[in-house]
Amino acid sequence: MAQYDVIIIGSGPGGYVCAIRCAQLGLKTACVEGRDTLGGTCLNVGCIPSKALLHATHQLHEAQHNFAKMGLTAPAPEVDWEKMLAYKDDVIGQNTKGIEFLFKKNKVDWLKGWGSIPGPGKVKVGDEVHEAKHIVIASGSEASGVPGAEVEIDEKTVVTSTGALELPSIPKSMVVVGGGVIGLEMGSVYARLGTEVTVIEYLDAITPGQDAEIAKQFQKILKKQGLSFVLGAAVKKVSVADGRATVDYTLRKDDSAQSMEADVVLVATGRKPFTKGLNLDALGVTLTQRGQIEVDDRYKTSVEGVYAIGDVIEGPMLAHKAEDEGMAVAEILAGQHGHVNYTVIPGVIYTHPEVASVGLTEEMLKKEGRAYKVGKFSFMGNGRAKAVFAGEGFVKLLADKETDRILGCHVIGPMAGDLIHEVCVAMEFGAAAEDLARTCHAHPTFSEAMREAALACGDGAIHA
Repeated sequence: MAQYDVIIIGSGPGGYVCAIRCAQLGLKTACVEGRDTLGGTCLNVGCIPSKALLHATHQLHEAQHNFAKMGLTAPAPEVDWEKMLAYKDDVIGQNTKGIEFLFKKNKVDWLKGWGSIPGPGKVKVGDEVHEAKHIVIASGSEASGVPGAEVEIDEKTVVTSTGALELPSIPKSMVVVGGGVIGLEMGSVYARLGTEVTVIEYLDAITPGQDAEIAKQFQKILKKQGLSFVLGAAVKKVSVADGRATVDYTLRKDDSAQSMEADVVLVATGRKPFTKGLNLDALGVTLTQRGQIEVDDRYKTSVEGVYAIGDVIEGPMLAHKAEDEGMAVAEILAGQHGHVNYTVIPGVIYTHPEVASVGLTEEMLKKEGRAYKVGKFSFMGNGRAKAVFAGEGFVKLLADKETDRILGCHVIGPMAGDLIHEVCVAMEFGAAAEDLARTCHAHPTFSEAMREAALACGDGAIHA
């Protein structure tokens, strides 16, 4: 029976980061993973492979639409789907092997197999039971179904994001159920490849929770890229016959029944905590009504010595949120003061243009009744953006009306996922919009749009 200071169950972004940080802090650490490769959903069938396909298909789009404008003439590129999937798999392999190297470098033991917790201080993997002073559950999440609908997922015709990453051929038509991040990213991939993509969303706007002005502009841009939208629609049933799917849905505005056929249906209605096989009920771990593990402000569950982080607890299901929690709980277990600032966790949608946000939205501020000011700047006024055919979109900065302190930022435009971190750092230090406005930004860069938005919170942007 092996004995450890910490055993982490799950090697996704939360789990593997927690394991490495624990080891760095001098704790004897092991990580349980049942997959053949480390990295969890994110590296194997989520964030990383989807970004590979988004990158590949964006290059295709550039070749089809912008190369000739720049004087680059060549025969139209042909898509070799098999090679594109092989490229995606190679990217996965490089990343998962990287985690394995980091485990060896930091002396983290990989306990291969699926884990359960037979009792406090014990983790069972296969037939072996290992002892640990502390156990951290980082088992992640799995795709949700469609609430109140008859939908059977076969990962062939009716797929989740996992199946959408490895379709044997490019479908002629696809229905995406859900207008959130996963659905829009994968919908963008296939639309660029020539698939007729229709997004069916229950609410009256895409990207629920996003700043409304950004969401509206985002939908307009995606429409121009070929995606169709059916909003305010409740999916009732997805049936499959002769290799094709039929989606039956009801329009909420008039309760009228509708149907649509497609080669593939992507169910992208969100994710739910994955705690199967962990023995939580018998152990006495308290869950929330939504099936999440209940923890206190130090990530402790209701069972002594058992902690939880990432997608299995409350909060946004984001890899970087899980990573921060992984580092925080490692520091807590090592006697330090681990902390996560949940008010400064950015969110990114990796379409083109990208969409990124951090902090409060204008809708949230109105609901709070808080006095605020808005600084906006269009990328059409940014020289670098215009030079690379990326002038669509804008930056929207929100600041307190009295103190000028930055409360949130929402960006739709080129490299938005990287640009947002300037505001994240500013918010961590309690910066005012004027602080950002008075910071010199290199020219010509996309980041100048962030400065211009900050200037717009004061006397006005220069290039607007």
